[in-house]
Amino acid sequence: MSKRSTLLVVLTILCLAAAPAFAAGPVLRGIDAWTTVPAATYANLVNNPLPAGFLCNEFPGFTGYIYLKGVPLMSDQGLLSRTDTIVERLDDAVFNKKGVALTRARVRALQLTGVETFKTVCGEFKVDVTLDGEQPLSTMRIVRTNNKGGRYMIPLAVNTKIIFTRVDNEAERFEFANPVVFQPNPLNRWTYRRFSPIAKRIATSIMVDTDWDGTPETLLPAQSNFVPGTYSGLNKAFTATEDSHTVEQ
Repeated sequence: MSKRSTLLVVLTILCLAAAPAFAAGPVLRGIDAWTTVPAATYANLVNNPLPAGFLCNEFPGFTGYIYLKGVPLMSDQGLLSRTDTIVERLDDAVFNKKGVALTRARVRALQLTGVETFKTVCGEFKVDVTLDGEQPLSTMRIVRTNNKGGRYMIPLAVNTKIIFTRVDNEAERFEFANPVVFQPNPLNRWTYRRFSPIAKRIATSIMVDTDWDGTPETLLPAQSNFVPGTYSGLNKAFTATEDSHTVEQ
């Protein structure tokens, strides 16, 4: 069963410590690893409530919030202990004379789960949120204001689904399909990451479980010389800050 709902997610970027680059070159394609902030991450079912009868005939409907936390992604290097979401930038972004560059981006992995089980007259349900099929491409606009970095904007589109699984009977499973677009914020900042002139990427590529079945099946590129700062998306509910962690373990 599938209905629409609204998902608001707060994330924190996981990356190497930022430092000025040796030269203000292009932003190289790569991935950015994120971790979810549980206190401010939730599925918003206020405007699109679960309808009566959704989980069972006696279900009266539900309007409110379901709070979520991240579940570490599995990779061929083991669990990525602080990474539950990965965004990929698909192109090297070359700056024009005005210091503006464009690249395509999409979410490649997402694993969130309810902070608590969802208790109803139909029983107790585990709540999970993950990607729903093919993910749309979003255009990221990167502005270089100096040799250290600048600003970036992206209306980030994500197709998600919210999954309700009955705790005492996993065969009872219900889904809400939920496409979301996080609106761009012109105040987002970025900096270059320092790396050896010999190496074009900070880390190596990595195989990641993107369909949440426990088996890594998708090869993703490494992180690069791009370090995002703060991202505030839909209703200021999508936030990123720096951390000294890399995606590889």
